[in-house]
Amino acid sequence: MQIGNVKINGILSLGPMAGVTDLPFRLLCKEQGVDLLYTEMVSAKGIMYNNKNTEALISIDEKERPVALQLFGSDPYIMSEMAKKIEERNFDILDINMGCPVPKVVNNGEGSALLKNPSLIEEIVSSIVKAIQKPVTVKIRKGFSKDDCSAVEAAKAAEQGGASAIAVHGRTREQYYAGKADWDIIRRVKQSVSVPVIGNGDIATPQDAERMLSYTGCDGLMIARAARGNPWIFRQIKEYLDNGTIIEKPAINEVIDMILRHAKLQIEWKGEYTGIREMRKHVAWYTAGYPGSSKLRNKVNEIENLDELTFLLETYGEKANAIQ
Repeated sequence: MQIGNVKINGILSLGPMAGVTDLPFRLLCKEQGVDLLYTEMVSAKGIMYNNKNTEALISIDEKERPVALQLFGSDPYIMSEMAKKIEERNFDILDINMGCPVPKVVNNGEGSALLKNPSLIEEIVSSIVKAIQKPVTVKIRKGFSKDDCSAVEAAKAAEQGGASAIAVHGRTREQYYAGKADWDIIRRVKQSVSVPVIGNGDIATPQDAERMLSYTGCDGLMIARAARGNPWIFRQIKEYLDNGTIIEKPAINEVIDMILRHAKLQIEWKGEYTGIREMRKHVAWYTAGYPGSSKLRNKVNEIENLDELTFLLETYGEKANAIQ
């Protein structure tokens, strides 16, 4: 897949998720075969005002690349100026968030609120494309409200503004992440624009990935929530698409090893206090569906350091293996 002047050696991307797709998790997904990584979304105003949390969000390890840095905002001037300000950072693609459904973003006219204003979409994209040399892409949703299918219009506006690729999540803002993703809208966007289209929504298995490609004709696949606690999904999808082989889900010992590696990366990156507390939700995702995981989730909320986490997981692993 080619996005502007950036060659992507495959079709799989990790979708941006606030509080999830930080640098440690991205590195683990990279090891498992993902082709394109997206950062957590970064506020253009946060960059402008030197927000203390922004630096961590825009930090990228050379081993991750290619990486799309995702920016959100609604003011074309601020967006383009901040894009220019950070262009020398080591990301490869600048992605504009036009799909975030959370009220604090939408109420500022940002994220999925932009779907209601195609002319503003074109203006934002155009201003950033003129300001920087790196490819500019957008991530949109099906539409804003229940009966809204504005994705085609939004995609055309983005392409007109100079976007090099468009990712489409097949749900409306109103749906958030509930209900079924509409793959028809992804197919319609693909038929309406000439730039690469990345399909997103309800890709939870390798078979889903194959069906999405076949049904929509999209150029790439974006996996987001299904990757939480499951970086292996990228390797599984690749193996299935390439060879028709189904890789079984990892044994509990492999899961525990991955959790501990993730925890060490988090601590290295954010310190033990924050790193361990952020790992609590990841542990719940990693162990979902394994024997005794509900009791583990209760206990993990009490751990405060790596030694406690290691002991808890080793004890859990012994019990889980005995049950299996």
